Amino acid sequence: MIKTIVVALIAILLGAPAFALDGDRLLEQVDRGLNPESYEMYRKLINVEPSGAKKEFTLFSVKKGKDKIAALFLAPASEKGRSTLRLGDNMWLYIPNVGKPIRITSLQSIVGGVFNNADILNLDYSTEYNVEKLEEAGGEILLYLKAKTKEVAYDRLKMWVDKKQTQPVKVECLTEAGMLIKTLYFKDRKDFGGGIARPSVIETDSPLFKGYKSVMIYAKVKKRDFKDEVFTLTFMPNLESLR
Repeated sequence: MIKTIVVALIAILLGAPAFALDGDRLLEQVDRGLNPESYEMYRKLINVEPSGAKKEFTLFSVKKGKDKIAALFLAPASEKGRSTLRLGDNMWLYIPNVGKPIRITSLQSIVGGVFNNADILNLDYSTEYNVEKLEEAGGEILLYLKAKTKEVAYDRLKMWVDKKQTQPVKVECLTEAGMLIKTLYFKDRKDFGGGIARPSVIETDSPLFKGYKSVMIYAKVKKRDFKDEVFTLTFMPNLESLR
């Protein structure tokens, strides 16, 4: 009770509603519930076409802090050795036979399918979004998120968070006008050890790509510290050395 009153008083002094302060704190808890601040992981990305045809990719990824993430393609053979780097809003793709990193954008997709580069090289939600409001609905909390800058892939998000686990169940990605771009479904919560328990599968579909679906499967997620040099353009050809 006292804590609630204090939060409300701070909100009044700052000219912000109390729910915004609570919402932003909750969003940070969601981030830490999904991932440690610095970690490594393996992922399989599967693109499913309306015909049922599938294309699979395997990636090794490393992240440091809230705005540094890099990923290395392990499979298929045609993609092996490629790597990606994201520093804040800036992204690059390294292709071995090209020799130097090339710029890519958040809305492009290096793997095709429904996931774009921002989904694959995702930062903490609280890094890119503020909570505008929240609503309680049974065992879930609905967060309405607004992008902090115009550089973010989606202007708005609606995030359904499981109250008990403080982890997302579903996220709708929207334009500024409220048009649905895609929906992310968080499934199959798994204990990865080391205090990390999170959804091991994220599925996505989109009204813009009818009949298509993409799936991201997480494996071997564990805490790990990295030097800053790992997240530089010059290190992109050397990500394999971290495995």
